[in-house]
Amino acid sequence: MARYHGPVCRQCRRAGEKLFLKGERCYTPKCAIERRNFPPGQTASGRRRKLSERGVQLREKQKVRQTYGVLERQFRRYFAEATRRPGMTGLQLLEQLELRLDSVVYRLGLADSRKQARQIVNHGHIEVNGRKTDIPSMVLKPGMVVAVRPNSRTKEYFKIQAEKLPEKSIPAWLSLDAATLTGRVLSKPSRAEMPQNLNEQAVVEYYSR
Repeated sequence: MARYHGPVCRQCRRAGEKLFLKGERCYTPKCAIERRNFPPGQTASGRRRKLSERGVQLREKQKVRQTYGVLERQFRRYFAEATRRPGMTGLQLLEQLELRLDSVVYRLGLADSRKQARQIVNHGHIEVNGRKTDIPSMVLKPGMVVAVRPNSRTKEYFKIQAEKLPEKSIPAWLSLDAATLTGRVLSKPSRAEMPQNLNEQAVVEYYSR
């Protein structure tokens, strides 16, 4: 599937806020929002125009897509599935995105960003329930076990990540055995455990028009 290969800091500047797409860099003065908090482009004046209601909805939809690294066609499929599920559509949408394998790997602290987590999965370093998988979009269920494959644990990258794990916060809906780099999905995430800067209701309104 195609991927966005442009500068991700440009997406944060377009949204006007940090989307935390570059991991640790987003917490340093090198962050683009800290240095150039105005829209990208040669004609950007530094001031943001007032958006229409439709524009606000579009901006929120793009923000959710970019946060989870999902392209439009796949995002529409997630939304269609969310509308078929019982409960609030927006919550069901975010729940699916949070339970993607690449997102879970990121939440477990095994990667510094979702983009990095997706690369780790693509390269075959992760197994689910004891079986190797290289599908970042795989949606997990409570009870599933995610682990770094034994042969990969000796690699320098995972040794560094293991040293940084004590500094990272693991959400309550996941558990992690730092010694074996093995995590488990304990339950579905609640809305309070998902990114608070996302407005899922605006996304629902965007697709409902």
